[in-house]
Amino acid sequence: MSISPLAYIHPGAKLAENVTVEPFAVIYDNVEIGEGTWIGPQATVMYGSRIGKNCKIHPNAVIGNVPQDLKFAGEESLAIIGDNTVIRECATVNRGTADKMQTLVGKNCLIMAYCHVAHDCVLEDNCILSNAVQLAGHVEVCFHATIGGGTVVHQFVRIGQHTMIQGGSKVTKDIPHFVLAGREPISYEGINIIGLRRRGFSNELITEIREIYKVLYDSGLNISQALEEIENKQPQSPERDLILEFVKGSSRGIVK
Repeated sequence: MSISPLAYIHPGAKLAENVTVEPFAVIYDNVEIGEGTWIGPQATVMYGSRIGKNCKIHPNAVIGNVPQDLKFAGEESLAIIGDNTVIRECATVNRGTADKMQTLVGKNCLIMAYCHVAHDCVLEDNCILSNAVQLAGHVEVCFHATIGGGTVVHQFVRIGQHTMIQGGSKVTKDIPHFVLAGREPISYEGINIIGLRRRGFSNELITEIREIYKVLYDSGLNISQALEEIENKQPQSPERDLILEFVKGSSRGIVK
């Protein structure tokens, strides 16, 4: 390990092999840090943090601080960061509350400078939060989602997989899988064709997804009618079923 003598590490913290801790970093009790992780200068890793392997925690980032929730009563909760995730300058990831008992950031994520991930959020693998994205409590972000800079997301919102959200958006409704969302107020703008192609989706599958969303958004049917139409007339596929499950399970409703 390469640990600066100017860093503070609590004796109760557990650091694996090849961890680097730069000057003026602070690591609290009940912290675990995986192999090959770099903790930058003046980064703070607080009580209840679990950092995976080969992560990079940049200067002035704060992981595991207590939730900004008046209902929090000091329960033993966690902030979990998956392997190979990068957290840039001044980003914050708070611990969970009694709701989920943890805040989870998956593997291979990039959380850029000044982002905030509040209590009980779940980010699946390969998500990107651009600069100054603000996630309120209990937000769920599915894998390969990309959220543009300065976006604010209301509590309990769900953001589907392979989505892209325009920077500066105000997200108060769920964003279904595979779509682009933007403008003011935020709305459905089509499917994320470029992102899907980059991740190996065939042209046939992209066309199938587009046809599903034509029924959902362009047919003039209400949500219940559109879901019935999709279920009865669109060919069964994992992607069709993912979309149906997401929309049926949306408690906040989906974007217009």
